[in-house]
Parts: sequence; C-alpha cells; structure tokens
Amino acid sequence: MKVYIAQSVSIAVDDTQRVSALLQTPRQARACYVLAHGAGAGMAHPFMSAVAARLAERGIATLRYQFPYMERGSKRPDAPRLAQTTVRAAVAEASGLVPGLALFAGGKSYGGRMTSQAQAEAPLPGVRGLVFLGFPLHPPGRPSDERGKHLFDVQIPMLFLQGSRDELADLQLLEPLLKQLGARATLKLFADADHSFHVPARTGRKDSQVRAEILDATAEWIESAI
Repeated sequence: MKVYIAQSVSIAVDDTQRVSALLQTPRQARACYVLAHGAGAGMAHPFMSAVAARLAERGIATLRYQFPYMERGSKRPDAPRLAQTTVRAAVAEASGLVPGLALFAGGKSYGGRMTSQAQAEAPLPGVRGLVFLGFPLHPPGRPSDERGKHLFDVQIPMLFLQGSRDELADLQLLEPLLKQLGARATLKLFADADHSFHVPARTGRKDSQVRAEILDATAEWIESAI
C-alpha cells in the first residue's frame, strides 16, 4: 500500500483568522476533493485520514481543513456564515494549489452541509460537484427535511453516501427529497451502516470494508463527472 504524505497548509479565512489544512496529492491525480470535517471531530480524525489516504490510492487528491472553532479547540460549531466563508476559502486555496485538477467539495456530516449551504448561497468557483459523507438531514430523533430545502438552490451534481441506519437522515424523508432534485442528486446506500458508517459485528462485515465501498463509489462518481 503506497503512502501519500500530507502537506501542511495554512488558509486565510478572512483578515483576522487562519485555519490549518492538509493536502494529499497522488501522482497522476485527476481531481481534488475539498473535504470538510464533521461537527465533533477535526480533519485529523481517523475517518478523515483514512478517506484522504484511500482516495489518494484511487487517484483523487484531497484538501481537508479545519473550521475556525475546531482550530481554537472549541466544541461549539461556528455560525453558518463563518463556516461558509471557510468553505469558500478552502476551495479557493485548493484551486491555487492544484490548478490543473477538477475540483469537488463536500465532507462529513456538518462539513458537507456547510459546503452545500455555501454552494446554494453562491456557486463555489470551479467546483463541479458535491460529495456528502453522511448528509445530516435532521437531528437524531427529530425527523424533518427542513435542513435539505437549500439543496434545491444547488445546480451542480451531488452524491449522497448514506448508511441505511443513519439516525440523522430518515430515508423516508431523504429519498423523496432527493427524488425531487432529479438528475442532480445521486444516492448510494450502505446497508446496516450508521451515521459514522459503522456496521454491527452481526453483519459479518467490517467498517473498513464499508469504507472501501464508499470510496470506490466516490471515485467512480467523480470520474464520471470530470
């Protein structure tokens, strides 16, 4: 298994704030995925590191980055406006670092939703599609599709990678919503996986197997959108 070393990057969010980022670029890369972390763990979480490493094996570069609250060690996520500004700064940074690669953006849970909100507000320059690693449609135990309404303002292709047991995305709400989005939205379901893409031992499958399936689907979809 080839190891692709992550390069440390500093991103200016605005005149007063900077955040850390990690760029992994394999040789012969075809695209770069600007990858935002979830609400409870930063860019160095094992899941994020594994996604970046395994996508590199599949010819996809990644720029994963911190949101300001995570950078300063806070547990309270940033206000949506600041989070969206951070997404834009990360996309702009990726564009400058890997100018020859097709850009995609998104992320895990909260990071993916902040990315789609930014795209809905105003298109992210150069981004060809969004990839969501578990889109958080609603809080646990409070089913609603309100958090998905902004997706109708996103006019580029979107890939939703979801576990069938995801407590933050009731499929009875998510599937009809994505159907309304039409050809822009592609849903890939992973049986028995939860919001963290963990599968119970009784299934006879391992989390690493599910993750490999997720990243195969991601790479295939990105390739088709280039």
